[in-house]
Amino acid sequence: MNPEDAARAIGRPLASARRVAGGDINDAWLVELDGGARAFVKSRARALPGEYATEAAGLRWLGEVEAGLRVPAVLAVDASFLALGWIDEGRLDARGEEELGRGLAHVHAAGAPAFGAPPPGAPLGSLRLGAVELPAATGADWAAFYAEHRLAPLLRAAVDRGALPDAGAIERVVERLPELAGPPEPPARLHGDLWSGNVLAGADGRPYLIDPAAYGGHREVDLAMLRLFGAPSPRTLAAYEDVHPLADGHERRVPLWQLFPLLVHALLFGGSYGASAARAARQAAA
Repeated sequence: MNPEDAARAIGRPLASARRVAGGDINDAWLVELDGGARAFVKSRARALPGEYATEAAGLRWLGEVEAGLRVPAVLAVDASFLALGWIDEGRLDARGEEELGRGLAHVHAAGAPAFGAPPPGAPLGSLRLGAVELPAATGADWAAFYAEHRLAPLLRAAVDRGALPDAGAIERVVERLPELAGPPEPPARLHGDLWSGNVLAGADGRPYLIDPAAYGGHREVDLAMLRLFGAPSPRTLAAYEDVHPLADGHERRVPLWQLFPLLVHALLFGGSYGASAARAARQAAA
């Protein structure tokens, strides 16, 4: 990608551009525009058609919720890049930690048309997590959807790749999902890839959601993901509960929902993630 293409799509002359850190699979740029405005631009050769437009739709869907959470402004989107408003980074302060919990509760409560439903206007109905893609599907029952359209295809792919030391533990979870998934809940509006690195703290100490893989799902999935590669502040969890209390047994279900991203990581990175997925499955079924 030429940064001038992004500046042209935004509608402002390019002043300067330099590469910045941008994640595992994308090239990223800080693009400075004439007049002083700045943009974050991500690009990748051979991006899927509609991939960046789907991410943009997810940002808009998450960001439209009243009393929800901030997201970067979508400045321009093209088949080969996504241009977002630049955010000066800082660290979450106590107010920001509480805002994350309250805002996420409001985002979840805003709902979705069905489990698996993509954001409105998203050209990709499939779910894309790094190089892993799950086919488009929707459903009215979360336990059945999670078993058939999340765990089962990842399990088959991980077995084919030899990435799992104990596939049987995960097979048993898939079979028992109706009894393990907890009480029924309506579809929540999920970020879909809510590890701590996708909560960006602004210079003002407040949170932004970035890099979504948004869809309609069970709200405990986002919260379990937030706990997988870090520990959210107790203030965040308490603020969430104040707005949208969780169902009984939610702590016991954390490994069940973490099984999904662990299987994705087993496919993407191998190593110890397969063993971690099997361990989570055993905990979920205990």
